[in-house]
Amino acid sequence: MKAVICKDFAPYQNLSVEEVEDPKAGPGQVIVDIKAAGVNFPDILLVEGKYQMKPPLPFIPGGEVAGVVETVGEGVAGFKPGDRVVAATLLDGFAEKAAVAASQVAPIPDVMPFEEAAALITTYATTIHALKQRAELKDGETLVVLGAGGGVGTAACQLGKAYGARVIACARGEEKLATAKQAGADELVDYDAEDLKARLKELTSGKGADVVYDAVGGAYSEPAMRALGWGGRFLVIGFAAGDIPKMPLNLALLNSRDIRGVFWGAWAGQFPKENGANMAELFELYVAGKIKPMVSASYPLEDVTKAFDDLMARRVKGKVVLTA
Repeated sequence: MKAVICKDFAPYQNLSVEEVEDPKAGPGQVIVDIKAAGVNFPDILLVEGKYQMKPPLPFIPGGEVAGVVETVGEGVAGFKPGDRVVAATLLDGFAEKAAVAASQVAPIPDVMPFEEAAALITTYATTIHALKQRAELKDGETLVVLGAGGGVGTAACQLGKAYGARVIACARGEEKLATAKQAGADELVDYDAEDLKARLKELTSGKGADVVYDAVGGAYSEPAMRALGWGGRFLVIGFAAGDIPKMPLNLALLNSRDIRGVFWGAWAGQFPKENGANMAELFELYVAGKIKPMVSASYPLEDVTKAFDDLMARRVKGKVVLTA
């Protein structure tokens, strides 16, 4: 089979696509014939050796896939060849096939295209965990989304609306804001053209927001934190801007604000039952038309660097995927 190979921790342009042996299903595993794989910013960090974990070299990157079950290993119940599924792989996703633990596989609705299914796992699973388990977002609350035109940002806009929140989308430029509006945002803020804190205060009539969903970091985190009202919750999702902000802790003390970290992958490993319930809810929301992964581009495996280029150049509206 064909696969993207990372031989050294180096710039992602060094990745190669090569022929490797097909995987075999071990006990408790299924082989997924991959139709599409989601591409995420952490994939770049991983291949460049900048992520918190460093897998043994060489390895196949790619953490989320959608496809069809080809074979099942010993002890696997609930799946059979031909089933349409998504899988959280952590690694091995940028290939034509992958061996995946059955516990990390979930069936997808027949009406769901593989490209959209592959774009759902990381962004929407992270976001539903963030808004439900971490923020405890309530109907009628105000949710501020930073980086609202990207993958997790559009997921946050859609899920926020599904949970009855008023969504204020913050992004850079008209094009990204238009994407956030398409994802259901009620209000739009261009944080390169406006004073973020002042505008958020204005849009909340001085009360402040209830929840900030921050996948950006950098210079935008502190003003967004300052725009939280009493009992506000600041969700740390990621640092797409590249800089990890140093937040003054007195901002947490003021107005009894909370800073809450969101590490979906670790949580899902510790609480598989709850994660499974979240995934089932996501598919229900999809069938009901309340969420829909936004795929801005699709590339073959051979063009993996083009997909990464799109991410680095901030050209992605929603998600980009690879097809095998």
